[in-house]
Amino acid sequence: MGSPESDADDGDESGQDRLGGARLYLLLRINRWVLTAAVLAAVFVVLVLASFVGLSPLREIVEAQDGLEFLFSAFIGAIITGTSIVVTINQLVLSQELGAVGEQRDRMDQAMEFRQDVESTIDEDASPPEPAAFLYELVAGVEARADELESEMDDERDEELREKIADYVDDMKENAGSVKDGLENAQFGTFEVLWNALNFNYSRKIYDARKIRADHEESLSEEASEKLDHTIETLKLFGPAREHFKTLYFQWELINLSRALLYISVPALTVMAVMIMYVDADALPGATLGVDNLVWLTSAGFVVGIAPFVVFIVFILRIATVAKRTLAMGPFILRESQRDEDLG
Repeated sequence: MGSPESDADDGDESGQDRLGGARLYLLLRINRWVLTAAVLAAVFVVLVLASFVGLSPLREIVEAQDGLEFLFSAFIGAIITGTSIVVTINQLVLSQELGAVGEQRDRMDQAMEFRQDVESTIDEDASPPEPAAFLYELVAGVEARADELESEMDDERDEELREKIADYVDDMKENAGSVKDGLENAQFGTFEVLWNALNFNYSRKIYDARKIRADHEESLSEEASEKLDHTIETLKLFGPAREHFKTLYFQWELINLSRALLYISVPALTVMAVMIMYVDADALPGATLGVDNLVWLTSAGFVVGIAPFVVFIVFILRIATVAKRTLAMGPFILRESQRDEDLG
């Protein structure tokens, strides 16, 4: 298993656009099991259709070269090796959770310190314990800071400054509103929490606020400058929060991936053994829907054999995509094509 992001930086045209819309839908949003089934179905269809393109008949190849044993024997080694890799992944993930009592206490103290920093900044007595609700309150706190900033500009004489602040606040509210809508019913463990966290382009908003202050430092009143600083400080808290929940989601997904592969491996090995031990050129004579029955059987066996590998791919694709698109925390952009629109 973002602003990572991607795309328009304003609100939710945003949502779908900032995160790539259709371009990244397969990589990020679609259910991993649906994508796995689609990939396996596509492979199965290709293998079956290949029997119509005038190549050597499969039954003749099996009879002359014992092709099934050669094909499915390789799967056994690959599946066993893959299972060993899964065990290694589990060990790496779990090793981060192991430590002496002092280390665990430090983790607790740091988590509580960060939570208290957020609460003091967004004026909450106790922030919610659930990740989605916590991010919701943090984004709402950013909105509140933006409202305070806009209210401070009511008597401002610099018309250009007032317009910039108004545009800045409007953009903030639009983006924050779409993110809050997505977080409202999101449950950690699904991708929805991380998806909406990635949709909040906090880095661009930090940059815009600092640019406004740099361009209008002389015009800003002391009170307005203080409100702008407060907005920036609240935005700066969103970065560590998002990265923390991203890390937790990665661990969650890697554990789910490991369990899924372990569950799939034994059935896949069993099917490979059946194909090697009991299927030869004389198996299932005849045809169905114009396709040799041996082609149906071999194609199905091949799909089962690659199932663990496909599951591994679709899970890692999402994780790798998010990781690549969130390499930089803060007001930095790594993709030239989104330099002006997506800084966060």
